[in-house]
Amino acid sequence: MTDNRSAGDSSPCPRIHRPHDHEASASASRSARAGQISRVQIGAPDGVLAVIPHLLGFHPASSLVVLAISGRRAQIRLAFRYDLPDPPDPSLAAEIAGHAAEVISRQHIGAAIIVGYGPGPLVTPLADLLRVLLPAAGISIRELLRVESGRYWSYICQDPACCPPDGAAFDAAGHPAALALREAGLAAYPDRAALASTLAALPGAAASMRRATQRALRRAEDLVASVAAERGTVARLLADAGRRAVKDAIGSYRAGRKITDHDELAWLTVMLADLRVRDDAWARMDPRFRAAHRRLWADLVRHAQPGYVPAPACLLAFTAWQSGEGALAGVAIERALGAAPGYSMALLLADAIEAGLPPSAARLPMTPEEVAASYEYSERETGSTARSAAAESGTAGSGAGDR
Repeated sequence: MTDNRSAGDSSPCPRIHRPHDHEASASASRSARAGQISRVQIGAPDGVLAVIPHLLGFHPASSLVVLAISGRRAQIRLAFRYDLPDPPDPSLAAEIAGHAAEVISRQHIGAAIIVGYGPGPLVTPLADLLRVLLPAAGISIRELLRVESGRYWSYICQDPACCPPDGAAFDAAGHPAALALREAGLAAYPDRAALASTLAALPGAAASMRRATQRALRRAEDLVASVAAERGTVARLLADAGRRAVKDAIGSYRAGRKITDHDELAWLTVMLADLRVRDDAWARMDPRFRAAHRRLWADLVRHAQPGYVPAPACLLAFTAWQSGEGALAGVAIERALGAAPGYSMALLLADAIEAGLPPSAARLPMTPEEVAASYEYSERETGSTARSAAAESGTAGSGAGDR
């Protein structure tokens, strides 16, 4: 995904490596924001190195970062981050280089800046491959750098006046471009683990949320018991209750409010385990309100019991993708797959981000009403109403699934 901060970070590539081994982002929103923030020139290597952490959302280490650039002002349109193969692995290096060339070519972008963070034995094999593969794909390399211990080296520049053999020192944090991005709210976490910690379960809330989730399941059972159990009625009743709860929660966060009551949070997580409720929420993810949506889904991810993490985590990943927050999307997908390895929405989002699809593609092409109608049609065709969050058996909490 691209990112218009001036680029971005994207999420996982689980079919190639582990989920965090490839992250890319192409967000029109973040790059645009960066472009509106300042006219600071970042063409020099120290300027590029200053903005990369803010594009990714964290300071990279042992990483390969590829910035795809285009236009008269060489605006950054797309950014990728890969974990460096350690120890060096020629086949994995070839896979990474080929993937980078493929994604940049697919976006019809003709130039790139490449930065490897780490020691020469890890960075150089990838740098050598990219110097061959990108030009062969019609992509010119504007700069190719290695960064280690506060210094950078260029694989292209041979002039010792600007690229001394012992490397050039730089101050990423103090650069005017970095200061401008920080002032605009585009902060960078110290590392990816620090970003991931923002979605970790809240230890102090675990016991209370466990009890609240049990109460939510009993509440669902009581709701089921209150109606005649004719075919379709129970599942539809639960789905309608879930849709109302999630719609109200979205409205609250869009209005600037926050849900702190554990019973309300638990009810939302239980209801979202119903795919019809989750997909109704998915259809409501208007990108104009993505900041509010990020707050809502992050709150639910951090409070949810393990079996109820996948749905809000995927909704958070989708919203992060809309915002060009590729690293956040990747972390959220990891949370979803950690709780349910086969959760199909997480895998779908991972595939979309791996392919370099831009945030403009992060829209469900259905309204909430159309989502509800599609489920009703499917249930009539199959005669099945088994996909309820608080299924009549009351066992959803043991590991909410996905289609």
